[in-house]
Amino acid sequence: MPTTPECIPDHDASIGHVDAEMIALSFVDNAGITRVKTVPAARLTRAARFGVGVSPCFETFTFDDVMSMGRYLGGPDGDLRIIPDLGALTVLACQPGWAWAPADKYVQEGDRFVGCQRAFAARQVEAARAAGLRLSMAFETEWSLGMAGTSDFVPAFYGPAYGITRLGSVAGYALDLVATLGRQGLTVEQFHPEYALAQLELSLAPDGPVAAADAVVLLRHTIRQVSADAGRRASFAPCVEAEGTGSGAHLHFSVHTAEGSLFAGGPGPYGMHARGAAFLAGVLRELPALVAVGAGNPASFLRMRPSRWAGVWQCWGRETREAALRFVTGVRGTEEWAANAEIKCFDATGNPYLIVGAVIAAGLAGIADDLRLPAEITGDPADLDPDSAVPRLPTGPAEAAAHLADSAVLAAAMGPELHDALVTVRRAEARRCDGATPRELVEQTLWRF
Repeated sequence: MPTTPECIPDHDASIGHVDAEMIALSFVDNAGITRVKTVPAARLTRAARFGVGVSPCFETFTFDDVMSMGRYLGGPDGDLRIIPDLGALTVLACQPGWAWAPADKYVQEGDRFVGCQRAFAARQVEAARAAGLRLSMAFETEWSLGMAGTSDFVPAFYGPAYGITRLGSVAGYALDLVATLGRQGLTVEQFHPEYALAQLELSLAPDGPVAAADAVVLLRHTIRQVSADAGRRASFAPCVEAEGTGSGAHLHFSVHTAEGSLFAGGPGPYGMHARGAAFLAGVLRELPALVAVGAGNPASFLRMRPSRWAGVWQCWGRETREAALRFVTGVRGTEEWAANAEIKCFDATGNPYLIVGAVIAAGLAGIADDLRLPAEITGDPADLDPDSAVPRLPTGPAEAAAHLADSAVLAAAMGPELHDALVTVRRAEARRCDGATPRELVEQTLWRF
């Protein structure tokens, strides 16, 4: 449940010199769109003390900027203050003259806003800490690289999946991107050409859950800017072609206590400890609702098809890429630090702060309820006998929103205002896009994310 509201932090009177002329303050709404307000660098001290005004209407905006109304939030009334997290302030190598900071939302009276998604993630981290757990997380980022100067998607390169010919086409671009990310304090672990049309993938080093969500917001912005400088255009949409394989935003996570990893060195499957397995079982139980959090856009379901490694089945398995929950042990000798789980059904239409917070809440509930993992799945569930009863995750946005509405675990963790606002947005998007063709869904989302 939400904790006692926090008040606007008491920052020092002066922040000191920032090597930028303008500061971008970002927050991510419930439709997964990153919104922004900016201030001159000379006003940063004031912004950190008193905030920058923003309307609460964005809490119930759909991805195409249409306002909807929830039971608690939405509409033209009221005002919030967004406060930059100065600990995450980053000078933007990808946007000279600018710096960026993620922002938290407060009400004008000074209390933390009940609908603040970043605060929700931080509360779940604290709940895990109170239970003696520390989580490490990282998002995989997939995107498709198109040519600039057109509203259609025109591939910037071709070649076989994972092929070195693809790499040759983007080698200079990749060098610029990785170097720019390094200058912004982000550590790249891997970059490679992917499977889908003109698709690339980049993985950052794991971090704490809130920092991991901050990092993926900064990473996507950096990819957009570096792509534009190269005469290209980056799309994080679930699909850039109606019948093609799509782009995901898989979440990797590990769970530790003071004694070590809960995913290695234990007596359970592949070295899991009992609490580690229960955490995974809690995530597995909530996956139908988590789809609405992390992939609830109508276009997400173009990507979520069987036999495409999109994770559309409510099951788990070691290195099973068709399962929504993939368990990764790491190679022999690395298990203690490498063992992790991956949720494959998420994409870039999900708010990363809501994703990390909801996954923690689901896992903690699994531990509280002493859940057990079911038997693992191997192979492609689409090829199994129908009597095997491997559940399919939601196949459309309305179905996913209904699961989220019915999730007592996520409703309790988010609180009524945030939970209702997210359900409101997902249902509004489902209604607005009901009857849209796959091509229309691609066109509506191609350059929104």
